[in-house]
Amino acid sequence: MNKKSIIFIIIITSVALAGIVSMQLFWIKNAIKLQEQQLDHRISIALKSVINQLDDEKSDTLIEDYICSPSCERGSKIISVINAERLDSLLKEEFDNLSIELTYKYGVFRKADSKFLMGDYENYEPELLQSHHTTSLTCLMKEECILLGIYFPDEDNYLIGQLLWWLILSAIFLLIVIIGFSYVIMNLFRQKKLSEMKTDFMNNMTHEFKTPIATISLASEMLLKPNVYESAEKTSKYANIIYDENSRLKNQVEQVLQIAVLDRGSFKLTKTKIGLHDLLMEVAENFEILVKQREGTLSLDLKASPDTIDADPIHLTNIINNLLENANKYSPETPELYIRTWNAHKGIVVSIEDKGIGISHENQKHIFKKFFRVHTGNIHDVKGFGLGLYYVNIIVEAHDGTITLHSELKKGSRFEIFLPIIQK
Repeated sequence: MNKKSIIFIIIITSVALAGIVSMQLFWIKNAIKLQEQQLDHRISIALKSVINQLDDEKSDTLIEDYICSPSCERGSKIISVINAERLDSLLKEEFDNLSIELTYKYGVFRKADSKFLMGDYENYEPELLQSHHTTSLTCLMKEECILLGIYFPDEDNYLIGQLLWWLILSAIFLLIVIIGFSYVIMNLFRQKKLSEMKTDFMNNMTHEFKTPIATISLASEMLLKPNVYESAEKTSKYANIIYDENSRLKNQVEQVLQIAVLDRGSFKLTKTKIGLHDLLMEVAENFEILVKQREGTLSLDLKASPDTIDADPIHLTNIINNLLENANKYSPETPELYIRTWNAHKGIVVSIEDKGIGISHENQKHIFKKFFRVHTGNIHDVKGFGLGLYYVNIIVEAHDGTITLHSELKKGSRFEIFLPIIQK
């Protein structure tokens, strides 16, 4: 799948996801609004019922000496037609009948001057004056424009609480969809990257196999010529070329097959007690020949004590060789390689350092992945399949160890391997 197709899929799915989220928010908003309308309707029914009952109970005689509640306004004619205690009782009764289980404040006030005449309104006067839960008492007091207002301090919380579980479920499902979408996109990019790495691996492997095969073919062709066959020196020369290239080809095939074994997890370590310093000195002695061919140096600074570990000597030798080969390959000038050891908590650290081209921070997070190779352009100047560090990481982890990389561009790289030591 090409880049344009992936971008198109991401855009389409992002728009669809945004649409789903928008629709969900729209339905949630409408659900809250519907709950609010239903609550308003029940409150309106309750207030009308209260007014109707007060109207039925209204006295035709002015009760001047009626003892009203402390909050009522004496001197207003409202006390002659409305019993404050009766009003409070009717409100509670009607709200209970309609299952309106909310704390409320109420007040009877004049519309003209916003003067409160009775009710339980202390500290809530502004809210009651602006409340949309009001009803006119015109049927009771025709001389004045009097209103009965109700205010619910917890109304918003109540409305949200009615839909709380639905809101939680909606949020959970939306979160699952978003996480799933993100995972699919990330996996899509990961698969694309893996596909590119595999393609690069196949191209590189073809190149690596093609070179020794072509060399063997050419050397074999030369051996078939009579004048070459008559010369023992030339025969030996071309035979050695065939042998070397065949060995190189064999090693490359074995490396690929070895990685397949590692992926299946069917490999087994043959651990034994070994002196790490002895192994490192032996590897360094053999590898120093390649370094000196480039007029480089390989220095050892082995300070760990004790240095006895439980490890597979063959695999351990391979991973040290792999790291030294990388250090040598990626040192464009005269290579300067260092092998150091020191003790850490319950273990030993082996450091392989070079002063080469270094590795960028962007590539460092991928360096131990299978098939990954640091790109140096389109020129095939550094050989390999991108399997060496993957192999190193697998083997180090199999030894219950860890490997870390410290590198800066143009300043070199340092790989540090931690391996547990045998406790006495």
